[in-house]
Amino acid sequence: MVTQGERISNPYLYETLNMMIGQAIVVQTEKNIHQGKLISVLPDNIVVEISRTPLFIRMKEIVWVTLAKRKK
Repeated sequence: MVTQGERISNPYLYETLNMMIGQAIVVQTEKNIHQGKLISVLPDNIVVEISRTPLFIRMKEIVWVTLAKRKK
């Protein structure tokens, strides 16, 4: 939940990512592609858990994001 003083840089991305919390995602940033479980969405960054380690990714660095394919 965003408090009154916080500013969301991309409200559409913020809302979409909030619907993905708890799911495996793939995120491309300006430099890398990361895959892991989306733990948290904050106004200026997201937290993706990769091999039990949290990775903080700035919203401004995200190029695209999608759900990871499930292994059959």
